[in-house]
Amino acid sequence: MSGAVENSGRELTIRVLKFDPNSAVSKPHFKEYKLKEAHSMTIFIVLNMIREQYDSDLSFDFVCRAGICGSCGMMINGRPRLACRTLTKDFPDGIITLMPLPAFKLIKDLSVDTGNWFNGMSKRVESWIHAQEKSEEHMSQIEERVEPKVAQEVFELDRCIECGCCIASCGTKLMREDFVGAAGLNRVVRFMLDPHDERSDEDYYELVGDDNGVFGCMSLLACHDVCPKNLPLQSKIAYLRRKMANVK
Repeated sequence: MSGAVENSGRELTIRVLKFDPNSAVSKPHFKEYKLKEAHSMTIFIVLNMIREQYDSDLSFDFVCRAGICGSCGMMINGRPRLACRTLTKDFPDGIITLMPLPAFKLIKDLSVDTGNWFNGMSKRVESWIHAQEKSEEHMSQIEERVEPKVAQEVFELDRCIECGCCIASCGTKLMREDFVGAAGLNRVVRFMLDPHDERSDEDYYELVGDDNGVFGCMSLLACHDVCPKNLPLQSKIAYLRRKMANVK
């Protein structure tokens, strides 16, 4: 949120949805914590304070603390965000509700299994370079030059950190379990643009040319709005839809 005012020292109310699906006695419930706000405090810092001072049983994920690994994605006041990049000062009333990302298997509390989902998606859209095998005599040849503009366009889509925010915000994904989501469609476009990949539009159509692929997208574009890396999901999904619609 823009225009937020720093208000360090105020009391924050943090509501966390707690639940352990592997426990026979655990039931989903909100637990409330009160703590003092500090300067430039993030939700990541808040969660560490809660676990260290109030609730050692609290589960959440993190690795890099710098918006690079994508591990700390969660619902923050109803919106998918990264805990390490979300400041408490952006919430004027100081009341913050934390829930796990939907659409992924719940591990415990705020921790979800994005890894297996992204692994399955990568295999489904065949997320690797497809090219004819070269003979040994050609293996030492220098790779063909790629125009800087093309390389930059491919690199831009490679910046996806697999945080799951786009998947959690997707209306189609929440209704259709097998939908590949914006992350999957973005991955397909990345390889379509890569001159090293020799697949045709027809090949890509076999992967995502159905209702669980690009034609299942309802163009609500919440994925574009919540992406923490500001990937051009709107334009790339539109590009993919046009390409697939022209396949005979």
